[in-house]
Amino acid sequence: MLPISVIIMTRNEEARLPACLRSLQDHFAEVFVVDSNSPDRTREVAAQSGARVIEFNWNGQYPKKKQWCAEHVPVVHDWLLYIDADERLTPELIDELRILMARKPDDYGAFWISADPIWQGMRLRHGQSNHKICLLHRKRAEFPVVDDLDTPKNEVEGHYQPVITGKIGKLKNHMLHDCDPLAGWFRRHVHYAEVAAVMAERKLSNHETGPRAFCKKVFYKLPFQGLWIFLYGYIWRRGFLDGREGLDYALARAWYYELTALFRRFN
Repeated sequence: MLPISVIIMTRNEEARLPACLRSLQDHFAEVFVVDSNSPDRTREVAAQSGARVIEFNWNGQYPKKKQWCAEHVPVVHDWLLYIDADERLTPELIDELRILMARKPDDYGAFWISADPIWQGMRLRHGQSNHKICLLHRKRAEFPVVDDLDTPKNEVEGHYQPVITGKIGKLKNHMLHDCDPLAGWFRRHVHYAEVAAVMAERKLSNHETGPRAFCKKVFYKLPFQGLWIFLYGYIWRRGFLDGREGLDYALARAWYYELTALFRRFN
């Protein structure tokens, strides 16, 4: 078993959770589902799969959910893997994690992992993917306290990265991210755009360093951000190789960034 404690944060995820849990089965020492009082069968589904269910009741203050998990979930291992219920690990990624843990990466504090979207039933292997620090050492990582208690993100930290002590690596293999059906994807991203606009206006990612932070600062000053994102994903990252689905995804991403810019202008 991998010496990594997996944490899945949930609310109303009974439909998407089983596939996520199946991708972890027989590979990890322990799996926790940290649930925010779901009225559906999320907790029952998690328990039936052998995961340990932890209740989270947010008090409206810090720590928010990710940091709370790092401090209060009774994990055995210091390495934590945060994944969402709509994400799945691939066998290739699990093999890479096994090699990584065997090497004992004691000088590292965290690792980036990318996720390929499953868009309208198809895995997109090109174009723009999601990147986040989700494998981290709980004693070398901390989610900062920022001015976002009144944002729509509420109990979960926004889309900013934790502060890391030590090196930050990047894993080669990707996990999978199951996108919502089309209407649900657009509804969810209206919410995300509102949060992203607040974060950008309040400069809530200023603690981040390196090329990613620099690119964010430059990008948010550009006009026609949706167009630039489309060109980046569809042309530079070769999203056109994924056919019509790649085009549709690139256009949807462009819409999201234009909506974010609109929220910023009228916030």
